Amino acid sequence: MRVMSVVGNRPQFVKAAPLCRALRRGCEEILVHSGQHYDPELADLFFDELGIPEPDHALGIGPGTPLQQLAGMLTALEDLIGRERPDVVLVYGDTTTTLAGALAAAKTATPLAHVEAGLRSFDKTMPEEQNRVVTDHLSGLLLCPTAAAVANLAREGVTGGVHMVGDVMFDAALMFREAALARPGAAAFGLEPGGYELVTVHRAAATDTPEALRALVEVLAAIPGPAVFPVHPRTRAKLEAAGLWEAASGLPNVRLVPPVGYLDFTALLVTARAVVTDSGGVQKEAFFHRVPCVTLRDTTEWVETVEAGVNTLTGMDARAVGRALDGARFPDDPPELYGDGDASGRIAALVAEFAGR
Repeated sequence: MRVMSVVGNRPQFVKAAPLCRALRRGCEEILVHSGQHYDPELADLFFDELGIPEPDHALGIGPGTPLQQLAGMLTALEDLIGRERPDVVLVYGDTTTTLAGALAAAKTATPLAHVEAGLRSFDKTMPEEQNRVVTDHLSGLLLCPTAAAVANLAREGVTGGVHMVGDVMFDAALMFREAALARPGAAAFGLEPGGYELVTVHRAAATDTPEALRALVEVLAAIPGPAVFPVHPRTRAKLEAAGLWEAASGLPNVRLVPPVGYLDFTALLVTARAVVTDSGGVQKEAFFHRVPCVTLRDTTEWVETVEAGVNTLTGMDARAVGRALDGARFPDDPPELYGDGDASGRIAALVAEFAGR
């Protein structure tokens, strides 16, 4: 059985780390890297430190608008699927790479499996929401991390091929926690464990307009600090283009640093007082490591973290961020939300069964 796994950005690399291991125990996996994250600091570093196998095919799509990237991926994937003839195409999450893999599978009549199916923020202006809805409705095997995801699909009339398997990012968090704790973490930046905030911002909604970028600088200024902010290359480029890099980097409470790999990021996260982010994946990682989260969005696909009181949605409102951080606490007895750490094993078994039909 041949499974073509299509990945292209940081969260997908993290999810692939445990799942590649599980898949390769019983299937021939063809790993494809789209090149959506084309900076070596955001791609090669993750493959190396997480022990992900070298991609069998690197599409090298590189920079461009989402539509430009999608067009390049579709052309390349159509050719690749024709040559490799996989039994299943496997996609992860909700990125442009996810959508490209889903559309290419559908147009070549190749069975499609979706890891992290059923997630909804109910905000269709979000590119991620558009991608995940289309992908779910094209998939024959829908691998859901939570009961809420299963319920979302049922409301849309999708019930066939739906399985609740747990969260592969939780698998990765357990797999790499000890290695991350061996890293310098806070000490590398002269910070005290439990005495700083960790910041990540990269989504288009927070970086694509001068107004959004000015709001971002105001948010950074509202963080009491000390804080550390590993800056995504895209975010830095946008700040520089808007003439706001000096204002952001000159804030006394926030230290802007180059991007870090998954292990170094996890080391910073584990001992942070709180995390401030616009990332879907980081919201979950904060939960895994029992760190309060402040999310710079008005909606989230990870609604259960908000309901559990461990994640506060503030949007890009500096005063709301300040209030949320002032009251940020993680409960002593949080609910178990994302499975038992063996989502990868369940997914591999279901994919093998799906491929053999």
